[in-house]
Amino acid sequence: MPKHSISHSGRRLLSRRTFLQDTSNGLGAIAMTYLLNSQGLLSAQNKQIAIRPDIDPQKPLAARTPHFVPKAKKVLVIFCSGGFSHVDSWDYKPELIRRHNQPMPGASDLITFQGEQGNLIQSPYTFKPRGESGKYISDLIPNLAELADDMCFIHSMTALKNTHGPAENQMNTGFALDGFPSMGAWTSYALGTENENLPAFVCIPDPRGVPQSGPNNWSNGFLPAVFQGAPFNASKPIYNLARPKGISRDDDLATHDFLQFMNDKHLEKFPDDTELSARVSSYELAAKMQLSVPDISDLSKESPSIIKQYGADDPDPIRAGFARNCIMARRLLEKGVRFVQLFNGAYAMGEGVGNWDGHKTLKAQYDIHAPILDRPAAALLRDLKSRGMLEDTLVVWATEFGRMPTFQMGASGRDHNPYGFTTWMAGAGVKPAFSYGATDDFGYQAAENIVTVYDFHATILHLLGLDHTQLSFYHNGIQRRLTDVHGHVIKDILA
Repeated sequence: MPKHSISHSGRRLLSRRTFLQDTSNGLGAIAMTYLLNSQGLLSAQNKQIAIRPDIDPQKPLAARTPHFVPKAKKVLVIFCSGGFSHVDSWDYKPELIRRHNQPMPGASDLITFQGEQGNLIQSPYTFKPRGESGKYISDLIPNLAELADDMCFIHSMTALKNTHGPAENQMNTGFALDGFPSMGAWTSYALGTENENLPAFVCIPDPRGVPQSGPNNWSNGFLPAVFQGAPFNASKPIYNLARPKGISRDDDLATHDFLQFMNDKHLEKFPDDTELSARVSSYELAAKMQLSVPDISDLSKESPSIIKQYGADDPDPIRAGFARNCIMARRLLEKGVRFVQLFNGAYAMGEGVGNWDGHKTLKAQYDIHAPILDRPAAALLRDLKSRGMLEDTLVVWATEFGRMPTFQMGASGRDHNPYGFTTWMAGAGVKPAFSYGATDDFGYQAAENIVTVYDFHATILHLLGLDHTQLSFYHNGIQRRLTDVHGHVIKDILA
């Protein structure tokens, strides 16, 4: 046989030395496989094994079984955009009061996001013990403070980024970069929904607009498009839901049935096209929403006492608008929507004007923002509890990062602080009247039981009956997870 007819790899195999070397390597690989298997590292004991939900492309939002028995079946996230100051609300620091207007020890040349820092400044809001637990919370948010006995505080939260867009992305998607699925999208991907007439995942932007990273906060990322959040707002109707004039109900239903028949036939030809199946599913859901959404949005069915309790009758349109959003959030959860994300604060109005980004004049700005959030959010939590909905609903309060215990040089506001801040949970599966972790004496850095965003997300998924190390989606050659390759469940906060 001519030498040139054998490939380079083939000629290599003719070498006795190469043959023996490859054989020994193969035996080593077999031995390694045996040892890994004997230690449970190649079996179901390995927590890195991916578990992807079995999804019917024609019914992508059908309810699915979690990995294990869940504590919570639904999630409500209240997200305050702008970097809500923990040292002016949830995180009481007596040392900050004692050292008011003094330099922070060890930080003489500290430069943060917007520049040089001034002295330590105590909160302009008074902290008081609340409830039977005696938890110290400030009178910035007096109505929410009254519910301290229902809350599970995480005082040692940290973020990787100190700019709003990337930090919002990370808190809501696990990654600072754009293009990753939000935690609501991961949840609807994993579990679907038990309500066939509404989306599995609904986001409710603030009446003033959207957060800085906008739809990234509720995006499906690389997951199938059907799992993205559907934006609702009590102040703005969803367009094109009503049947056009001149078309009868029977004609509308007949058209819908024929369209569904044609879609089913088309899907049979392209069973693996998730974009197509998502589009078909969204059209079908839109048809069902023609009946369900007007009912959800119609607050005239609420009692006058509920309207007053939430403050939906407030003469201020922004306060009333956020209150209506809170009522709608409760109604969506009542109807079985799996994941509801309620936003407080928006960026269209500029730095600190319509959000919690209190750089220049923190007290003047927070005096405006706090009443918008406080009364309606507290009423929502009370309402969920009175209806028994906290038994299977997890409520999560979060922001992208905290604020510095110092004031910025030449200003009366606080700069960004990703090194230690507060979040809290309430409801299904978490300990009430409980505090976990701590920042240092001034509220600057997490100092005890430090928590990452990955840990935060791992715990939310765990409460939904999902193992964060197993829930994955194969994308661009990588088994992607909400928690990337990090994260631990915060077991100490679990009820």
